[in-house]
Amino acid sequence: MPAVTASARSSSRTPTPHRPQRAQLSTATWAVPASYLVITIFGMWWIDVRPGVVVEGFGDIARLMERMVPATTGPLPPLIALVFETLWIALAGTGIATLLSIPLAAAASRSFTGPRWVQIISRLVIMLTRAVPSLIFAIIFVRIFGLGPLAGALAIAVHSIGMIGKMMTDSFEELSPQPREAIQATGATRTQTFIATTLTRALPQMTSFVLYRLDINIRASAILGLVGAGGIGVALQTAIGSLNYPRAAGIIIVIILLLLALELVSFLSQRSLAEHADPSASSQLFVASRSGRDPGWSLQRFGRTAAALSAIGLFLFALSTLSIPFDRLQRSGANAWAMLSGFVPPTISTEVVLGIFESVIMALTATSFGVLIGLVIAILSTNHLVNIPALSWMLRTFVVLVRGVPDIIYALIFVAALGLGPFPGFLALSISCTALAAKFFTDALQNINPGPRRALEATGAGRVQAFVSGVWPQFVPSFIANSLFTSDLALRESAVLGIVGAGGVGFLLHESVTSIQYSTTAGILIGLVIVVVALEQVARWARRKVL
Repeated sequence: MPAVTASARSSSRTPTPHRPQRAQLSTATWAVPASYLVITIFGMWWIDVRPGVVVEGFGDIARLMERMVPATTGPLPPLIALVFETLWIALAGTGIATLLSIPLAAAASRSFTGPRWVQIISRLVIMLTRAVPSLIFAIIFVRIFGLGPLAGALAIAVHSIGMIGKMMTDSFEELSPQPREAIQATGATRTQTFIATTLTRALPQMTSFVLYRLDINIRASAILGLVGAGGIGVALQTAIGSLNYPRAAGIIIVIILLLLALELVSFLSQRSLAEHADPSASSQLFVASRSGRDPGWSLQRFGRTAAALSAIGLFLFALSTLSIPFDRLQRSGANAWAMLSGFVPPTISTEVVLGIFESVIMALTATSFGVLIGLVIAILSTNHLVNIPALSWMLRTFVVLVRGVPDIIYALIFVAALGLGPFPGFLALSISCTALAAKFFTDALQNINPGPRRALEATGAGRVQAFVSGVWPQFVPSFIANSLFTSDLALRESAVLGIVGAGGVGFLLHESVTSIQYSTTAGILIGLVIVVVALEQVARWARRKVL
C-alpha cells in the first residue's frame, strides 16, 4: 500500500506556508515600450528633432502669432453660413453612415445566418472604410462630384461606416442569443428576427455610438474645406492662402468655439444616455402599461420619440442642403469610372513607400512624445495622486482647449511659421497626441483602486514609492492599450498632413489625384490600408496579452 503510506506520511508533516509565485510579465509589457523607444530615437534623427531646432522653431511660431493679432473674422454673414454648412455636412454624413452601417453590421456579426460571402464582404467594407481617413475620401469625392458640401458629406459618411459599423457589430454580438433563438423557433423570417430581438435591444447603445461619431464628424467637417469639400475650412484655406493671418486667427477661434460648444452638447447627451443605461436598470424601448398588454407611454418614451423625430427631421434637412445638381450627378458616373479604371494596375513606387514610411515614423515618434507628456499631465490632474485642485482644473481645461483644435490646423500654423517638411507635422501630431493621451490616462488613473497606495503610504512609503508599487502595476494595461490607440489615430492623421505640406504621404496623394495619376493614388491607398491593418493587428495582440 505505498499510496496510503505516502498519504499518511504527507498528512503527518507540518503544512508549509504557501509561497506566492512572482507574477510573470507579458512579452507585450516590455516589447511594446521598447519598440516605441527604438522607433522614436530613429524618428528624431529622420525628422531632425534637436533642441536647437525646436527652440528656433518656437521663436518662428511666436513671430507668426504676433502677425495674427488682432484676430478678425471679416464679414460675419458668409462666415455664419459656412458654420451651418459645416454642421449640415456632419449631420448628413453621420445619418447616411448610420443607415448603411445597420445592415452591414448585422451581416458582419457572428450571429448572421446568411451566406458566408455576404459576411466576408461586409467585414471587408467595414475594415477598409475605417483604414482610410475622411480627408482622403474628400479628395477622391471632390474629383468625382466636384467642389462643394456633397463631397464632404459623402467623405464623412464613408469613413464613418468603418467605426459605426465596427461598434454596432460588437454590440450585436454581445447580446444574449436566447430571445433570437426563441423568435426563430416560431418561424419568423431573418429580418423579423433581427428587428424584434437585436435592433430594438441594441438601440440605446447604438444611439450612444452615433452621438459619439457625430462629435468626431463635426471636428472633421470643419477642415474638409481645405480640399474643397465645403464648410468653414474653405474660408480658412482662403485666408491662409492670401496671407491674411488676422482673419485666419479669427476663423480658427470660431472653429474652436464651435467645437467646444458641440462637445458640451455631446457630453450632456451621452451622459443622459449613460444614466438610462445604468447597470441596475435594463434598457428597453417599451414599458408595460396598466393593462399589461399594450406598450405604455411614459414621459421618458415621449421624450425619446420626440428626440428621434427631431433627429430624423434634422437629417432630412441636412440632406436637402447638399444641393446636388443633376448635371453633376450625370458626370459623376464617368468621373468615378475614370478613377476606378485608372486604379489598375496600382503603382507602388519608391516615392510612395518613402512617403508612407515617413508618415508612420512621424506618427509613432509623436505618439512617444505625446504619451510621456500626457502621462505627466494626467498624474498632475488626478486628485487622489496630487491633491492640488487648482492645478487639476487648470490642466484639464488646457487639455479640452488643445483637443478642440484639429491636427491639420496646427499643421497649417506650423508650416506657415517653419516651412514645409515633416517637422511641422511632427509638432502638430505631438500636440494632439499629448491632449488625447492626457485625457485617456486621467480617466484611467481616476479609476485606479487607491487601496494599495494607501496601504503603502501607511507603512511610511514616500509618494514616488507608493506610486511605483501601488498605482503603476494597476495602470500598465490601460497605459499600453491607450498608447496603442493614440498611435492608431496619429497614423491616420499623419497620412493627411502632407496636404498642407507637413510631411508624409499626404502631399503625394493630393498631387496624384489632382494630376489624374490614379494608379499612384491606388498604390498609396493600398499601402495605407496594409499599414493601418498591420498596426491594428499588433495592437490587438498587445491588448490580448496585457489586458
